[in-house]
Amino acid sequence: MNQPIAKTKAILIDLIHPRMLARHSLERLEELENLVNTYGGIVIVKKYQKRFAPHPKTYIGTGKVKELAQEGKELGAKLLIVNDALKPRQSYDIQEVIGKSGLQVWDRLDLILKIFAKHASTTEARLEIELASLRHMGPRIFGMGMELSRQAGGIGTVGVGETNIEIMKRHLKEKERKIKEKLEKYQRVRATQRQSRKRQGLKTIAIVGYTNAGKTTLLNVLTGRQEYAANELFATLDTRVGQLYLPDRQESVLLSDTIGFIKHLPPELLNAFASTLSEAVDADALLHVIDVADPHVLQQIQVVEDILIRLKIQNTPRLLVFNKADQISRVQLNELLARFSHHLPHVVVSCQSRQGLSDLIQRLESLIQN
Repeated sequence: MNQPIAKTKAILIDLIHPRMLARHSLERLEELENLVNTYGGIVIVKKYQKRFAPHPKTYIGTGKVKELAQEGKELGAKLLIVNDALKPRQSYDIQEVIGKSGLQVWDRLDLILKIFAKHASTTEARLEIELASLRHMGPRIFGMGMELSRQAGGIGTVGVGETNIEIMKRHLKEKERKIKEKLEKYQRVRATQRQSRKRQGLKTIAIVGYTNAGKTTLLNVLTGRQEYAANELFATLDTRVGQLYLPDRQESVLLSDTIGFIKHLPPELLNAFASTLSEAVDADALLHVIDVADPHVLQQIQVVEDILIRLKIQNTPRLLVFNKADQISRVQLNELLARFSHHLPHVVVSCQSRQGLSDLIQRLESLIQN
């Protein structure tokens, strides 16, 4: 009988303002814990540190790092994950304090990149993740150079470390250039495909939304495709395209599924996924899929709105799709809808029960009537 694979144990730490309530701080860690679960790990400790500002060297303070290192050693943890983006020097200094505890320090972006790497199924997606990883890890060669300098013998050998830093910089720069060249080929192919669609008069509608809102499931039920959809964060990284027939217009439109958004999504990730997100940027209309059953639904809607602004597509015709309506009460749903009754056109659906899909198709026909 096969033994189950042991999951990587992780300790989560967040930095909060001293006046923040404890329950709010733990809510901040909920999504990070979901990310760890998606990665395949298991959270054994969740903690927060109250500070008015991050510690310049170790973010959460040297004493707290030592405390977590000891706890991690006793519990057999392998990861210490900070719920923010660490500066290269902070990451290096935390790792120095952790020492021989067996822990490795990751920040929030490290974790997201690991999940992306796990879920990438096409060459293009893998290249995009590799590019984002290079941009994130590149500045951390400071610590690598310090380590090389120290290993070289101490006094009088600082130049060895500096030389190695320059070598690594050049290597990473060249590697980034080659990845960009490969991605440009995919971008040219996508541009050609979009031009072909326009010549055929095919309209394109991009499905956007917070990760795990049900975007891929919606694509499947509307187009009959059988793409992988799961109840986990970032189940989809690659762009998928399917056709939807609109009976009143007696024509088909193309629906494209895109990577899910998440709060604190750093610019380097948006930039790295430029070719995938180009389907949304160049779309004739957007379907913003919303998980109404998520307790943080209002925050998630705002995150998506902010990212659409960053992509400069906030003025693209848009339809709000309130998904998973069968998972909340009518009172809760009405309260949510009241907030958007004068905002954007919207429709209520459940992809699982197929409730509201005919109404969605009618709304789509109105959305692209021009």
